[in-house]
Amino acid sequence: MELLDRSEAETYATWFRALSDPTRVQILELLAREDRPLSVGEIVAAVGLAQSTVSQHLKILAGVRFLLVEPDGNARMYRVNERCLSRFPSAADVVMGRPAPDAGDACPEV
Repeated sequence: MELLDRSEAETYATWFRALSDPTRVQILELLAREDRPLSVGEIVAAVGLAQSTVSQHLKILAGVRFLLVEPDGNARMYRVNERCLSRFPSAADVVMGRPAPDAGDACPEV
């Protein structure tokens, strides 16, 4: 019996942990729906949480490269890394033993 490659399993586990918080899922959905970079202030206004809390969530999402950060003067703009999310395997596919996309460089920085 062959298991999923350990490095791929670790990558997927990191992705799933990043999405384990409902606020992070909401932030990601907001950015995907808006289809444009948003500032921290715009994201704070949409989710209704403190800026420090939103910033911590953004840091986690950017850390796994689900989000890209673009400087805009003194501000930072956040947008979805579509190259990453298009390769995100569904939990059901991995759990059911269906072929998962190659995780190597699945979320390149753009």
